[in-house]
Amino acid sequence: MVNTRSKIKKIQNTINLWFSKAAMADNNHLATESGALIGSNDDLLIEILLRLPVTSVLRFKSVSKHWRSLLSNRRFTLLFKNASFSPGFFGFFGRSLYIPFDDENRSTPPFRDLDFYPDPHGIKIVQSCNGLLLCCSNEGDERVRKYYVFNPTTKQFAVIPSILGGMAVRETILFMALAFHQTDCVHYKVVCFYFPEPDDVVKVQIYSSETGKWKISDDYISLPDYYIPPLDYIVFWNQAIHWVPFGDKSYFKLDTEEFQSLPLPVRVASSEAYESMDHFMTLYFGESRGHLHLVKRVDPSESRLQMNVFEMLNDYSGWFLKYRVDLDELPDAYPEMINSYFDPLSLGYYIFEVLDVVRGEHEEEEEETFMVIRVPGKVIR
Repeated sequence: MVNTRSKIKKIQNTINLWFSKAAMADNNHLATESGALIGSNDDLLIEILLRLPVTSVLRFKSVSKHWRSLLSNRRFTLLFKNASFSPGFFGFFGRSLYIPFDDENRSTPPFRDLDFYPDPHGIKIVQSCNGLLLCCSNEGDERVRKYYVFNPTTKQFAVIPSILGGMAVRETILFMALAFHQTDCVHYKVVCFYFPEPDDVVKVQIYSSETGKWKISDDYISLPDYYIPPLDYIVFWNQAIHWVPFGDKSYFKLDTEEFQSLPLPVRVASSEAYESMDHFMTLYFGESRGHLHLVKRVDPSESRLQMNVFEMLNDYSGWFLKYRVDLDELPDAYPEMINSYFDPLSLGYYIFEVLDVVRGEHEEEEEETFMVIRVPGKVIR
């Protein structure tokens, strides 16, 4: 494994050096025979550039107009997205931290801290979406909170203007969500879900970076008995904003601006005591490489520490069980995750959090898929 990583690193350095020389030759019109071959063959050029990190690809856009056009073409961006792999993720643990997926092959984070804007309350990450980050003020209520969209690769950011309706509407915001897919559209959207009392409904406003304006959507959902949908996880997938399936409506479709329902997964709890706590057994809801996942605890009375990883079918017809994850050996390695004040068969006996489910690049190679879990004081893969 280590030798393989070393070889990959050497190849990447060689490619970077090769293209730096080719770039200089292209700019000065002094291309060597190999440089001319590469420069005249777009297919060969794409195959090599797909193997470079995003920072190198962005740098090579300045080589020439031809290269910029090639690297900005939708064909390349789609291939590059499918070939690229994120080396880590940003999590908020009191402050925003970069967590590398591979401790033996740590990569440099795109940024060290969120100081791109002088917000007096500090800035935290709300959501990530296909390379962009939705951020907001770390402290203060919704009346004074600012929202930002930040591109960690280019270091560019935008301050999102306040939603329509003034202060009275701002203080009823339930959550904000970011929608962006670089291969479908260069523009992003920020979707605001709010609860304007005394209507007892959730309404939606949508901000478009293309127009720079908010618009109020016509659709809404009613909240009987003051029920607020669970908002633990907000996910953009299949051109829609999703939250943990619970109750009637579970996602908002952006192209039609309509609320829709997700089917509920098969209950994993067999006993009545845990069936009534089904929502509290949800450990994670998120997307990886185009797959929507829902992670739930298995009934502790049956298995002490097991999880089911469900995946949603692309046509929304239902969930299927993708993985059964056994973590029974984890407390032996990390005894600090045991809460001895609770009963061993209760949900609170183990202190841990599922941060991410990361699918491998190749669907047929299941060993490339992994899970990121947080236990007290540690984040483990």
